[in-house]
Amino acid sequence: MEKIKVSVGISARHVHLTKEAYEALFDHELTIKSELNQKGQFAANETVTIKTEKNEFSNVRIIGPLRKYNQVEISMTDARKLGIKPPVRKSGDLAGADLITIETSKGSITVEACIIADRHVHMSPEKAKELNVVDDQLLQLQLDGEKSGIIDLKAKVAPDSYFEVHLDTDDANAFLINCGDEKDLIIK
Repeated sequence: MEKIKVSVGISARHVHLTKEAYEALFDHELTIKSELNQKGQFAANETVTIKTEKNEFSNVRIIGPLRKYNQVEISMTDARKLGIKPPVRKSGDLAGADLITIETSKGSITVEACIIADRHVHMSPEKAKELNVVDDQLLQLQLDGEKSGIIDLKAKVAPDSYFEVHLDTDDANAFLINCGDEKDLIIK
């Protein structure tokens, strides 16, 4: 068993959109608010409202660049407020994704795109080789502190990835984690 320090990023609710969906919702190009650690990705200035018949969240950030699929990532706390039960999925796996409406002042779309993102650790192929890890391999994260524990997560190997764990706000809050905290990644 090997342990290696890794930085934790906290992923709040957000939306990924296709070009077609974006054009249905906005009349201008997607603009960059801030770069993310994952190379080429950014938090956009543009936000949307996500809604169901039961409730809604406004000012939900779009993550760019535009993608080949629409995806809304929320926490279980968000899902309960919206009255839905989205599946836990790897980004891009929308099998069984819940129906959600994405809205702006220009218009709205309703798509089966809502998931709870699986816990994961981003790493480049070089880092994966160094750690003897393959894509989707089950790993663990040791969370020391006042509310400690060990959680399962999966390796997400992709070119130009920044070595970083992504947890949603529910996981971060449950273990009193702040964005940028360093924790031990356990590789068996």
